[in-house]
Amino acid sequence: MSPRLTAWALSGIGEVAPGDDLTELIAGAVDEPLHDGDIIVVTSKIVSKAEGRVVSATDREDAITAETVRVVASREHPGGVTRIVENRLGLVMAAAGVDASNTAEGTVLLLPLDPDATARRLRAELSARFGVRLGVLITDTAGRTWRQGQTDLAIGAAGVLVLEDLRGSTDTHGRRLEVSMAALADEIAAAAELVKGKATGRPVAVVRGLAHAVTAEDGPGARVLVRTGPEDMFREGTAEAYARGHADGAAGVGPRP
Repeated sequence: MSPRLTAWALSGIGEVAPGDDLTELIAGAVDEPLHDGDIIVVTSKIVSKAEGRVVSATDREDAITAETVRVVASREHPGGVTRIVENRLGLVMAAAGVDASNTAEGTVLLLPLDPDATARRLRAELSARFGVRLGVLITDTAGRTWRQGQTDLAIGAAGVLVLEDLRGSTDTHGRRLEVSMAALADEIAAAAELVKGKATGRPVAVVRGLAHAVTAEDGPGARVLVRTGPEDMFREGTAEAYARGHADGAAGVGPRP
């Protein structure tokens, strides 16, 4: 593992439109030779635009509803309603990832249909173009349970070790680690966002110094980061769980697991 991590954003990509070739746009913006083990981190917004995930939406709430698989929590506030939902990718986030920023009036951006597949394609094409072994992450911004503010996380991945399993190793005091698994892809996504920014027009970054995390195969993708089913201990918000419990009690239904 390198003792030094560097990251820089690529300039000159410009506004992306449906049908644009992301490989060509990214390759044209690369400003210095890429190395084996570099990771290309791409904001999902330009993936959505290139893939035509721009939809007309006079009412953003309708678009959110269409992308929602399951409502986790919903709260009214003076500005409207905030919905935390599971979207079609299995991600739990506010507004199903539907984005009304940096897009034309009367339109919204939906998340890519299959960001892991996009990451695999970009990895293959960029690696062939530059003749080096690369990793690719597709990222989006999300809030975090019990924490204020948002950060970037990986929603698509290819050729990157998304989870670094530290179980079985020992800490600095020689104690065996039993549950430690680093969400490495999310950590890389957040680091890249520090140089990309939200309003700088630089949606792609290169991260160097983590060659140990760049794998020979594409790997399982970012989908394995999503906690689902019995592992999800917080499938409902408090109000939603209370309402369900009240309805179950009235119907004579016993406690659910």
